[in-house]
Amino acid sequence: MKNIIYLLALLVLSACTSTEEQKPIKPNIVFVFADDLTYTAINALGNNEVQTPNLDRLVNNGTTFTHAYNMGAWNGAVCAASRAMLISGRSVWDANSYRQVWKKNNGYDKTWGKLMEGAGYDTYMTGKWHVDAPADSVFQNVVHIRPGMPRDAWSHNGKISYFNKMLAQGKSKEEIRAIGYNRPQDKNDTTWTPTNKKFGGFWEGGKHWSEVLKDDALGFIEQTKKSDKPFFIYLAFNAPHDPRQSPQRFLDKYPIDNISVPKSFMSMYPFKDSIGNGPGLRDEALAPFPRTEYAIKTHIREYYALITHLDEQIGVILKELEATGKMDNTYIIFTSDHGLAMGRHGLLGKQTQFDHSIRPPFMITGPSIPKGKKVDADIYLQDAMATSLELAGIEKPNYVFFNSVLDLATGKQTKSNYDAIYNGYIKYQRMIRKDGFKLIVYPKIKKVLLFDLANDPEEMNDLAEMPAYKDKVKTLFKELLQLQKQMRDHLDISDVGRTLNL
Repeated sequence: MKNIIYLLALLVLSACTSTEEQKPIKPNIVFVFADDLTYTAINALGNNEVQTPNLDRLVNNGTTFTHAYNMGAWNGAVCAASRAMLISGRSVWDANSYRQVWKKNNGYDKTWGKLMEGAGYDTYMTGKWHVDAPADSVFQNVVHIRPGMPRDAWSHNGKISYFNKMLAQGKSKEEIRAIGYNRPQDKNDTTWTPTNKKFGGFWEGGKHWSEVLKDDALGFIEQTKKSDKPFFIYLAFNAPHDPRQSPQRFLDKYPIDNISVPKSFMSMYPFKDSIGNGPGLRDEALAPFPRTEYAIKTHIREYYALITHLDEQIGVILKELEATGKMDNTYIIFTSDHGLAMGRHGLLGKQTQFDHSIRPPFMITGPSIPKGKKVDADIYLQDAMATSLELAGIEKPNYVFFNSVLDLATGKQTKSNYDAIYNGYIKYQRMIRKDGFKLIVYPKIKKVLLFDLANDPEEMNDLAEMPAYKDKVKTLFKELLQLQKQMRDHLDISDVGRTLNL
């Protein structure tokens, strides 16, 4: 009898243990988000001039998607649209419409953070927000909510020429340069420096904003050690957005003579005013017109210094995550809200359809993710949301346009989830990327550009007017019209087709 009771006890214990073993343990997810980081600004992805040892670790320890794209924007603050898509899961024009729901204090339950919370996650957020839904209505734990950009010594509104506005206020060109715009004029122009804390920006509050975010992250991570619940951490750096300010030791890493001028450098982009990229656009007002090689090298130097400073903070965060002992069940997704021109095509900002402006890096690491792998299938950066939902075991809601990249990362899938990549910028630009070609449309001047991206990755040779590519232009233009319908894009560009016989 004792033996029978003993055997029954063993069977019950075995059944309980088996049930516990079968119970899935949700993974932790850390989303690290940079601002204005273009895909060419990481050492391990081919840029030998920039120093990014910790981002290189993510590349080497995980899978990199080499062709991630933003979908567009409804105003010059491209980051606002990118983040609204990311938080809502909706495509660009649907996200723009859904902002009105948020403004009426509705729809927060359908956001990324709330979906994760509903699946049992502790959710944390710090850093740049720039979304119409309040951050503390999306995440449970929120600190240091930052605006769209660190404000410098002059408050700006982004709608008219900075030069004209400030000149109208009686300010001299020297005063304009002194607050970070229209500079440097030459090697002797030291009116604004990245290390001078009197200009505010990243120095506002006394400690560099990237360091504050790092400290916040360490505090969050310390809390996770005391909990058995899975965590979702959203870390949104403002860096390397301008004003590109960092401590002197980071600038010292980049002597200006070691900085290269981009291959696609121009002194002036010929269509800049017609596509909304003239001096009235804040991003473009940072450097003088026409562009000089010295001015561009100066801005790139400051950009790289801020990236390396950002990289150092990420390294501290990674070390602390490793100290939790939970890395064997933690995924890290890193990307940026878009790219940045930094002198390519005579531009500085991110308000164009060139890859330097719409294409950020995208890396994912975790227990099931191949190491050192690169995937060239086209994705959207907003796929990060759908990817985290799949990791968390959450069924993707019907309203989420974007798709998980897990099958692409693990090799279960090789073809992109998207037949083509779309982008739309206000009423000034439209784009389709498909089968290695990109067609850009400038509706205001009824012009199209065509690039063979496999043979011309810098997008320097426009093929649109070459007879051999006439059919390719026509085909892509018609497919762009279809994409517009799918995206509920109401800008009528059909007159471009009629004018150019497309």
